[in-house]
Amino acid sequence: MRSVSIVVPALNEEARLPATLEKILAYLGEKEFSFAEIVVVDDGSRDGTAALVERQQREHKSIRLIRNPGNRGKGYSVRSGALAAKGEWILSTDADLSAPIEELDKLFDAVDHAGAQVAIGSRALDRSLVGVHQSALREMSGRVFNVVMRGITGLAFRDTQCGFKLFRADAARAIFSRQRMDGFSFDVEDLVIAKALGLDAIEVAIVWNNVEGTKVSTLAGVASFAALIRIRWRALTGQYSKPQAKPARR
Repeated sequence: MRSVSIVVPALNEEARLPATLEKILAYLGEKEFSFAEIVVVDDGSRDGTAALVERQQREHKSIRLIRNPGNRGKGYSVRSGALAAKGEWILSTDADLSAPIEELDKLFDAVDHAGAQVAIGSRALDRSLVGVHQSALREMSGRVFNVVMRGITGLAFRDTQCGFKLFRADAARAIFSRQRMDGFSFDVEDLVIAKALGLDAIEVAIVWNNVEGTKVSTLAGVASFAALIRIRWRALTGQYSKPQAKPARR
């Protein structure tokens, strides 16, 4: 049996987290994992997110809380949670569960079949699996970003920005210890790092339903395009393939 850590970055998610944690706990209760944990990373929330998770911790030993030193960004949160995770496999998932937690089964099946170290959920491989769409403008922006991303980085993935990704623990440590970006461009950076390290990453079509309340601002979206140039430069200059000090585990 394998073990798993589920990392949930959270910014002002007091309203949505109770249902999310309940669904994840129910899923884990149905599976035969040798070890399972939920690592919620509070990114400087101004509501009761941290207090909520602390209450849940007292009831469920499988829940852990990590608190960022202020609002540092989703990339910082996912990196912090992944490097602190104790499972043999690490799933990062959004707090709104726009990708149902049960879709983790598909990612596990995919890595088992392909022998890959990374599997990323995709909304683009089979758009019939998208039940609730984003606005037409956001979907078009995402497609444009993907075209530009593929041209600049050389990655072949159709959807790097879906927040549902699975990493084998050793691959996660290698990738996240090299990650530089704290904002929403970190998804692309992590996959470029995986490629630089010779890690196998596969894209898997998953069920996905848009949930209103995105934390991605227009400015952040524009900045993501500029970040692609920096990611490409670091890859070309070999910065991602350099040995890294072993990160401390929390």
